[in-house]
Amino acid sequence: MQYHILAIGDVVGEPGLRHLEKNLRPLQKLKQIRFTVVNGENASGVGLTPEQAERIRDAGADAVTLGNHSFGKMQIKTFLEDTPWLLRPANYTGRMPGHGCEIFDLGGVRVRVMNLIGRCDLAWGAENPFTTADKLLREGEAEFTLVDFHAEATSEKLAMGYYLDGRVSALWGTHTHVPTADERVYPKGTGYLTDLGMTGPVESVLGIEPWQSVESFLGGLPGRYKSPEGPCKMQGAVFTLDSDTGLCTAVERVDLR
Repeated sequence: MQYHILAIGDVVGEPGLRHLEKNLRPLQKLKQIRFTVVNGENASGVGLTPEQAERIRDAGADAVTLGNHSFGKMQIKTFLEDTPWLLRPANYTGRMPGHGCEIFDLGGVRVRVMNLIGRCDLAWGAENPFTTADKLLREGEAEFTLVDFHAEATSEKLAMGYYLDGRVSALWGTHTHVPTADERVYPKGTGYLTDLGMTGPVESVLGIEPWQSVESFLGGLPGRYKSPEGPCKMQGAVFTLDSDTGLCTAVERVDLR
């Protein structure tokens, strides 16, 4: 049996959150999606609140993943501890609240979702994501394993794809907010995309007001970043998984405006 799994790129600001709420369920119906993972770490611009996490969940997400801005809003700490479907990177140290891997039961089929963070120019203090993945794959049983690798370096993401090829169903990158055109199935059957892109304003620089980004690069004071209003996009990918093998047969990018 085939299962269609949807992964949605970083939700940015209130405009991105509203766009997700409007468009996620229609897309799920159109693509016959059985399970959805949404990266929500930028729902507040930097971090997300418990209320925003609930809104992402209510919009249709089965699991919400985070990244380097996991604790941008400190009120998320307790919520992370109490919420199984909200994941922060698993390779953060044990001093951090929350968890980074969860197994979901779809009624006879189990889906493991793993959230990792890269160390190249990003979370230098995190534990090794490669060896963390090895450890998590030995814990529990699941027919499918999905990995959100929140990382800066494309080389680190590609290397992780080869490292986990044949051992996970699908692996995608988040964080850069710019979608890549390298969707593929690796030689041993893992679906892959270097970066999903983002869910947020089209006329923006990674989801923020363009003039603020320009001012920053000019060496000025851009002020507190905010997301512009206007047309939005929802970017991600659909992975088609085979329940007999637990691996991927096709990857399709999504860009809904």
